[in-house]
Amino acid sequence: AGADIVAPSDMMDGRIMAIRRELDSDGFINVNILSYAAKYASSLYSPFRDALNNNQSGYINKATYQMDIRNIKEAMLEIEHDLTEGADFIMIKPSMMFLDVIREAANNFNTNIFAFQVSGEYSMLKIAAAAGALDWQAAIMESLICFKRAGASSIFTYEALEVAQILNK
Repeated sequence: AGADIVAPSDMMDGRIMAIRRELDSDGFINVNILSYAAKYASSLYSPFRDALNNNQSGYINKATYQMDIRNIKEAMLEIEHDLTEGADFIMIKPSMMFLDVIREAANNFNTNIFAFQVSGEYSMLKIAAAAGALDWQAAIMESLICFKRAGASSIFTYEALEVAQILNK
């Protein structure tokens, strides 16, 4: 369909290998795979889930398949596993409170690391700035610089358009 990157977010073991095999066998050897290798069961997804009305008591508890926030060793094993299966890049999500995971991955793997600044991370900065507790532009730029300093090569963020405007001034 014209995709340059496929990014399965379900973290199922063997998913990367299955996708890589299918892409390659169908001649799509230049389509990259971005693995959500280190996706933590975080409270920082709440604003997104609220927007989708998914914070209901009967909603699926994603902690059953997302990683425990206390565990960095599992993240390194999952990253290694997905890279071995054919992932071209890896993602760490959320990322602002997981800079240590980004740094550890950057130290251990020769791959591009995507940091995903999730809705709760963005919202914390936005709400604090709206309350006058911090300078919005300075805080946004500082947060993104921290991802890069930790070892991220790319960043997904809700404030991408705002940052582009800041950088173009």
